[in-house]
Amino acid sequence: MTPRDRIASRRLYLVAGARGGGPGLEAFLDAALRGGVDVVQLRDKTLDDDGLVAAARTFRTAADAHGALFVLNDRPDLVAACAADGVHVGQDDMPPAAARSIVGPDLIVGRSTHAPDQGAAADADPEVDYLAVGPVHATPTKPGRPAAGLEYVAWAAANVTTPWFAIGGIDAATLPAVVARGATRIVVVRSIGDAADPEAAARALRSGLEVPVG
Repeated sequence: MTPRDRIASRRLYLVAGARGGGPGLEAFLDAALRGGVDVVQLRDKTLDDDGLVAAARTFRTAADAHGALFVLNDRPDLVAACAADGVHVGQDDMPPAAARSIVGPDLIVGRSTHAPDQGAAADADPEVDYLAVGPVHATPTKPGRPAAGLEYVAWAAANVTTPWFAIGGIDAATLPAVVARGATRIVVVRSIGDAADPEAAARALRSGLEVPVG
């Protein structure tokens, strides 16, 4: 089964930086994955290419240990060097078709979307394997990006057939409203990344998602 085949069964997606690397990063990823994270993305704009490749080794090892997928942010050209399962591209990044031409037919290409027109375009694109839908709430991880709101989540639930993940300001407190609008998969950053106990935080989020995947 290829990574593209596996993405539909994933529920809890964590975006993280390198966090200084070393044992601290290893322990953080292991805890999050034990708690139920099943996709990890390396997103760290402070690192050069060598730094990304070095951090990717830890992400890859952790993902393999837990049967998770490992996605690289915005750098299809480094997917092979990072041994990643695919790449995530934003609206201002390389188009999915261009990313696909680099990563090949079996790896994942994910796409950020912020409104129904972008969601419809990504849903119709055969090169897109999953959509990120949001930000549901404004978040400091995407400064200047206005919230798409719960209405966009509801629109995606009613209209999108490609696997999709709600993203943006989702934590244990805001998750129920997102699930109530039809989300069955989420992407998080701070709700696990900033948690004193990443495993417990992941477990709480995963518990809130334990409804059948639509």
